[in-house]
Amino acid sequence: MPSVAFRPRAFVRVSGPDAEDFLQRMVSNDITAADRCDALLLTPKARIVAPLRVLRRAQDDFLLLTEPELGDIVRAQLLRARFAAKVEIEPEEHDSWLVLGDGEVLDERPAGDDATEEDVERWRIESGVPRWGYELDDTILPAEAGLEETHISFSKGCYPGQEPIARQHFRGKVNRKLRVLDVEGEAQAGDELHLGEKKVGRITSTADGVALGYVRTEVPDDASLELASGAGHAKMRPA
Repeated sequence: MPSVAFRPRAFVRVSGPDAEDFLQRMVSNDITAADRCDALLLTPKARIVAPLRVLRRAQDDFLLLTEPELGDIVRAQLLRARFAAKVEIEPEEHDSWLVLGDGEVLDERPAGDDATEEDVERWRIESGVPRWGYELDDTILPAEAGLEETHISFSKGCYPGQEPIARQHFRGKVNRKLRVLDVEGEAQAGDELHLGEKKVGRITSTADGVALGYVRTEVPDDASLELASGAGHAKMRPA
């Protein structure tokens, strides 16, 4: 049986005759390619406003799922950009259930064993899934968090932040990447990672023996990284 956990979410409905065109111009992924996709709402400078899951419920009716603290922010940014578009942008209330390793279900709890918060956090960390307020905020570039493959389309039309996203993808590189780390010792979020005397990263989330953290891209995959606290060391799992 799968493991299932309740997942707090905020929900924003975008509906009306112009809903598809409006959202396609606002978010980073191609919402016309499937009935659901992950996407980002970005600033013009490609800073993350909110991670989203976009569900199409009808031709002109979409539901956006985001973190609980970001629902009002998402709605406000979309309302500011609406101008003459014929769309309604309103909050909705739903329940969301996370099936570990197999997606998300709305409003009706699927069959499965109850997962604890610790189970969910360990699954998230080992899967390399970034979390808002831990691995994601407005200082993180999408490519640093590994979101280019899952949340961004490089073939769709314009959206806020597209130009710097494309420029970084095709012409540049990032200096750090989010990595899964095996940890020996006591690690905490915020701990610095050192290679010799040089700071090369920091830990963002931990579970028993495993962590997520940002590590500079020039660090060899097989390097043993020391916790600056002296409480242990970490090694990166293969990317």
